Amino acid sequence: MSELEGKRVFVTGSGAGIGKAIAALFTERGAKVVVSDMNADAAKQAADEIGAAGVANCDVTEEAQVQAAIQQAVDLLGGLDVLVNNAGIEVSSPLLQQSTESFDKIFAVNVRGTFVAMKAATPHLVESKGNIVNIASIAGIGGSPLLGSYCATKAAVIQLTRVAAVEMRPAGIRVNAVCPGFADTAMVERLVPDFEAATQVPFGDLVAAKQGRLGTPQDIAEVAAFLASDRATWITGSHYVLDGGLTASLV
Repeated sequence: MSELEGKRVFVTGSGAGIGKAIAALFTERGAKVVVSDMNADAAKQAADEIGAAGVANCDVTEEAQVQAAIQQAVDLLGGLDVLVNNAGIEVSSPLLQQSTESFDKIFAVNVRGTFVAMKAATPHLVESKGNIVNIASIAGIGGSPLLGSYCATKAAVIQLTRVAAVEMRPAGIRVNAVCPGFADTAMVERLVPDFEAATQVPFGDLVAAKQGRLGTPQDIAEVAAFLASDRATWITGSHYVLDGGLTASLV
């Protein structure tokens, strides 16, 4: 029997990229997955491609939409065992040149969106003794030029993960985070020109020197699947770094 057989799962931002890879791998390993994205067309296409159990879309900055989507998933699946908070955006800008509106937007998606989804899912996870996997980033444990506000949001996601894990442990809910390095996604691709301009180093050379290769969405999905599974029953409040050694190196 697959390690995720029968698990009822809701994944935000799963119309493409890392979220889609997570939804696909979880489905492959026996989970019943509801895909969710603010892009309804992308969500439907992803769900059709991977054979997901259904779609329940939301904009994670809108609490009422998040609550409705999670309830829709619960109604469809008959409950909820796993919430994966993957929805997120990036902003590439020198920190003090970033607009306040842009700063507020990235916090609304990356931090507030994670918070409201955890809050909406918790009553259902209490019933199932389920768990939450938050997709953070190594940007949450180290600084990077051009990614100041993104770094701050991912640090906040890690701290939300830790506090939620401690507070929810008596209820039997586990909460963990995954912290990828640079991965082969559209988000990273959008950052390449700005990083090359700032570092004066070809992005491929930077990646090769610092982390060996780009991560893949599947690399990240594998760790999310482990944390969501019953193999990880003694793991909570942790953040797992996937970066080919980038954060381990001083040079």
